[in-house]
Amino acid sequence: MDQFGIFTFLLQVDGGGALNWLQEKYVEGGHFMHVILGCLVLGLAFSLERIWTLSRATVNTRKFLVQVKKALDEGGVDAALDVCSKNRGSVASVFQAGLLRADEGIEAAEKAIISYGGIEMAFLEKNLIWISTFIAIAPMIGFTGTVQGMISAFDAIREARNISPEIVAGGISVALLTTLFGLVVAVILQVFYNYFVSRIDKVVIEMEESSIELIDSLLLMKQGKKVSTAQATATPKESKDQGQEKK
Repeated sequence: MDQFGIFTFLLQVDGGGALNWLQEKYVEGGHFMHVILGCLVLGLAFSLERIWTLSRATVNTRKFLVQVKKALDEGGVDAALDVCSKNRGSVASVFQAGLLRADEGIEAAEKAIISYGGIEMAFLEKNLIWISTFIAIAPMIGFTGTVQGMISAFDAIREARNISPEIVAGGISVALLTTLFGLVVAVILQVFYNYFVSRIDKVVIEMEESSIELIDSLLLMKQGKKVSTAQATATPKESKDQGQEKK
């Protein structure tokens, strides 16, 4: 099929050309096609769930951090906790965990942030293992179907006692369909998986950076300085050392 033939095929929407072709090849592929389709459906279901979850976990971190710092200046930890409770997302949850332990000292707040940050990261990565599993399973099911089809093709040759192209070509063509569809499913799910990994990495980096600023803000508040106007320049180690000196 040349380029013009491909375009003609794709444009046959009124006659249902593409859908009819897919349905025909799906039936020709045999029972293994059902398993591959199941991998696609379940993988897309988990992908939609991750899209919804990550959209709720993502917030404007800089804007939220400004609100927290302003609340610390105006009403202290309680006001900052109120801001966190009114915002959704992983950063707000981690901030809330740290602020709840702020009265016990900077080191306690830092430990709470680290611990809850690990929990939030596990929550963000939830169900990714299933998408990865379907990415691996779909091509293997396709290869299995192809091997089974090749066996059937050679059985047909043995029964016919003839190796004419007409006998072999049909069986091999049908056998390769499962591999084709398995690879297509894996490619589709792999795109979603890579997108989710990049989104999660971005959220985790934002959590780590904003957590450092929160610890620095708590140090400034304990020193009686304005939080919202100060620039946080201390590293995590410096923040920890300053907290120990304050004690």
